[in-house]
Amino acid sequence: MSLISLLIALAAERYLSSSAWQFSTLYQRYMTVIKRTKLLADFKNSIVLSYAVIFIPVIGCYFLLAQIDNALLYLIASTLILIVCFGCMKTRDAYKSYLVSAFKGELTSCEFQQLQLQQDKNIGNMGFGQTMVWLNYRYFIAVMLFFVLFGPAGALFYRLLTTVNECSNELDICEAKSADDTAEHNIEIDNTEVDKKSRQEVNQSNQRLLFWVDWLPVRLVAFGYMFVGHFSKAMPVWLENLFEFEKPPSKVLIAVAQMSEDFMVDADDCTAEPCLLVKLAKRTLLLFLAVIAVLILTGVLS
Repeated sequence: MSLISLLIALAAERYLSSSAWQFSTLYQRYMTVIKRTKLLADFKNSIVLSYAVIFIPVIGCYFLLAQIDNALLYLIASTLILIVCFGCMKTRDAYKSYLVSAFKGELTSCEFQQLQLQQDKNIGNMGFGQTMVWLNYRYFIAVMLFFVLFGPAGALFYRLLTTVNECSNELDICEAKSADDTAEHNIEIDNTEVDKKSRQEVNQSNQRLLFWVDWLPVRLVAFGYMFVGHFSKAMPVWLENLFEFEKPPSKVLIAVAQMSEDFMVDADDCTAEPCLLVKLAKRTLLLFLAVIAVLILTGVLS
């Protein structure tokens, strides 16, 4: 049933453009509930509470699905969860807007689209095509892997963890205004500094967790990029980063992806790299879908 869910979710995700199906919309509603809960409201300043915010929905999803005895109902429920976890409409819209601006020669607009997307996703400075490679992994391939290996709860866990990290750089406007209004009061300033330090520790803890969660999948996906691209050129880069425990997973994947594709294009053409890397990412996605299908049909995976 995992294969059926994957095929339906991949087909449906592209056409369900309503915000009701977007993970970000449901996440914001979840955050609204969390902030109204006294026990979890301070999750941004506590590592334990931050993990609780991630694991409570995951555990709840696991036990709820475990209560479903009907195979058809389980298929429907797991597929709906996967559809929500898949993709990101804002990323697709940003890619389309970038290409439209590039074809019109509006380079300033292209730069704005790139910076806006990177800021929204809380990722470092990189090319637009490189950004699309990383987000394709994060929103599609990684979710597929966690769904197949750990079920709907696994896909939900990964998507929650990535979203918490993406939102870690957002400023709390109310707190910022409060800090400005009380700047003359030393005690309140000290409390603000303590809160900032606690929040930084929470963010670093979540980032470390995501780093180790991504460590092995990124190397598997990077191998897939090699397989569908220039294997001999990318292999040295893949081997060089195989046992790298300091380099961010995004840089490992992007380094291999870039070596897996030839960029025999005009340097002034800002559409060439994104288009080539997106095509490469799509081929990699199809490769993993095919491998998963074979493993499921042969009984290796259920």
